[in-house]
Amino acid sequence: MSQQFFPLTMLFTSLLLPVAAAADTEALSPWQARAGISLIAPKSNNGSILDNTADVTLSNRVGPTVNIAYFITPHWAIDLLGGLAFKHQIDVNGSRAGEAKHLPPILSLQYHFRPEATLRPYVGLGLNYTTFLDEKLDNGAKLKLGDSWGPALQAGLDYALDNHWTIGADIRYARINTKVKINGLDAGDVSINPIVYTLNVGYRF
Repeated sequence: MSQQFFPLTMLFTSLLLPVAAAADTEALSPWQARAGISLIAPKSNNGSILDNTADVTLSNRVGPTVNIAYFITPHWAIDLLGGLAFKHQIDVNGSRAGEAKHLPPILSLQYHFRPEATLRPYVGLGLNYTTFLDEKLDNGAKLKLGDSWGPALQAGLDYALDNHWTIGADIRYARINTKVKINGLDAGDVSINPIVYTLNVGYRF
């Protein structure tokens, strides 16, 4: 009887293992938080204002970012990127002309290709909203940059350290176009359209 019982026990255990693994995965919270450091790199030529007499360029900037993701399913997640306002130097015709801060939260729908693997690639498509703060011109003129809405793209990779912790990197593109006013008068449009490079540490609750 013992010889018959042993194979049946092994079969029963092999059937239960996938169920136990699935239960362990399902026990994880759908929430994931990441903290990272990001480089925001606006495109090289941001446009011309004042009847195309002033070429505008914005500097790169590095700063902390955070994002929170909610997994609707193991593969699909909603992700919100945020952080402190980034300050950029504004150059006009190659010389410093002022500075401005911008806050560019991005809401994305992500698809995670291999959510249970050690290496977890994903892509995202989203919407960017950008508002500008503390706009200043060195010559004392009043600068105003209008808010912007635009699409955003993302590709990233997480490396799972265990069931909860990950380290990762991602790259995002955001379309940001702002209307420029100087002393209350329309001066033209500036396209920032940055690439955002991020290294992060994540925790799945």
